[in-house]
Amino acid sequence: MTTTNTGNSTIVHLDGCLSAPINRHFTLYDDPDVLAELLSEKRSPNTQRAYLKDITDFFRSMTGLQPTPDAVLEFLHLEEKQAVSVVLKYKTKMRRGEGCPKGRPLSEATINRRLASLKALVEKGRAKGLCSYHLSDIKCDPQEKYRDTSGVDVSTFKRILNQCDRTTLQGLRDYVILRLLWENALRRDELCSLNFEHLFLGERKLSIRGKGKGNTRVLIDISDAICDILQSWLTLSQAVTRSKDDLGSFPVFIALDRNSIGDRLSGEAIRRIVVKYSQKAGVTKTMSPHRCRHSAITAYLDASDGDIRGAQAFSRHKDARTLSIYDDNRHQRQKHVTNALADMLD
Repeated sequence: MTTTNTGNSTIVHLDGCLSAPINRHFTLYDDPDVLAELLSEKRSPNTQRAYLKDITDFFRSMTGLQPTPDAVLEFLHLEEKQAVSVVLKYKTKMRRGEGCPKGRPLSEATINRRLASLKALVEKGRAKGLCSYHLSDIKCDPQEKYRDTSGVDVSTFKRILNQCDRTTLQGLRDYVILRLLWENALRRDELCSLNFEHLFLGERKLSIRGKGKGNTRVLIDISDAICDILQSWLTLSQAVTRSKDDLGSFPVFIALDRNSIGDRLSGEAIRRIVVKYSQKAGVTKTMSPHRCRHSAITAYLDASDGDIRGAQAFSRHKDARTLSIYDDNRHQRQKHVTNALADMLD
């Protein structure tokens, strides 16, 4: 940079500054991996797997290829008419069951979820300036949410709990998990993500990262009974794993098998625990952690004669209308109407 004095003013000459190579001032990047960036923004590993599975199915079905960075960019670089046409063809194939297991059409929920994953991929591409179209004109199919909210009754759940041998460390852990699924209607991811730092047993509270809350955690109350049992599990599990240091980030619920002792329990492991004890109790209904949640919500509505506000606070559902579906199913109103009309014919 040089300067020239001209009487009352000074002219600044940038000289070589503008002729310097741009990469001295700005880093140049290769073509981005849009799918990897999209997945990295999803907090839950289960959500990441679901997005990857859905987008992989689209590319395999429509191109026979894996969703490599180049394949994703090729899709994003299509003209809008081409992209919409390809996605509509994919939607038709799913409705017809083409390429699906056993050739059966996919459910509306599955089709809508896969379309939502594709829309998220395109929006990510638009945000990065890699495509100029969107898929908002492709509508999802209407569907009923939470139609089947049936679970098991209190006596059946007690029978499931009684299958846990609380004299063993594994039985004690599984008993605590099952009771939290019932008493606090926890989702399996909420259980999996619990660390020691999220426990406030003196105050009878847990801090959970609820669904749709991002990284925000909320405090929920727990019963005196489960608090005492949970404390026993924590004391005994520490003795086995010898985890004395940095307990704050240590998981509350851990694996106990020889090959993975001390590892955080996965959501799938918690599902297997529910299925195992349900089968031992002779329960024929297909059980899962979410079915336990349904059971607890319905049991409270029965006990409280339909206290929707209490059930909403307990279940942490944003929309109270969801709880009205539980209440309708609990009363079996359609069944009562059908029987009443049948009686008129006798």
